[in-house]
Amino acid sequence: MKSLCVYCGANPGATPRYAEAAQALARALVDDNVALVYGGGKVGLMGVIADEVLRLGGEVTGVIPTALVEREVGHTGLTRQFIVKDMHERKAMMAQLSDGFIAMPGGMGTLEELFEMLTWSQLGIHAKPIGLLNVEGFYDGLVGFIEHAQGQGFVRPQHAALMMVEAEPAALLRRFKSAA
Repeated sequence: MKSLCVYCGANPGATPRYAEAAQALARALVDDNVALVYGGGKVGLMGVIADEVLRLGGEVTGVIPTALVEREVGHTGLTRQFIVKDMHERKAMMAQLSDGFIAMPGGMGTLEELFEMLTWSQLGIHAKPIGLLNVEGFYDGLVGFIEHAQGQGFVRPQHAALMMVEAEPAALLRRFKSAA
């Protein structure tokens, strides 16, 4: 794996543990010589992980729509920054640049990006690993819902298994490597 896309909140969340996990994931990426691809923002967990990867000497590629640059939330110190037309172009470029996807705690945008990559994998559009960094049990409810949807016949077991879930960054990266 040369680069991983990380989806995460544009807010810091309710506990400092989320930022600590973003920093830990940044360290794990740099230790494994894996570049970060992310949404290009300087705020929230997005800013935390980008700043930490850069501080540790790693590479960071941001992909941000023009509308968000204009709101002054774009990070200005990245290794590479692509400014794109809209969110659709952003997601497609992030997917193209990445060898896998990790969702950290985040809001609606994080969930939307995660589920798009899961759907693309289910449809055979890509075969890249997808994981949840389940910090402090943040995604326990989502994991339970996927299990419920599977039990109700809406999600096949092999599709539910596409989503690797770990509480620690290093454990998730090890699973990604073993899946490759």
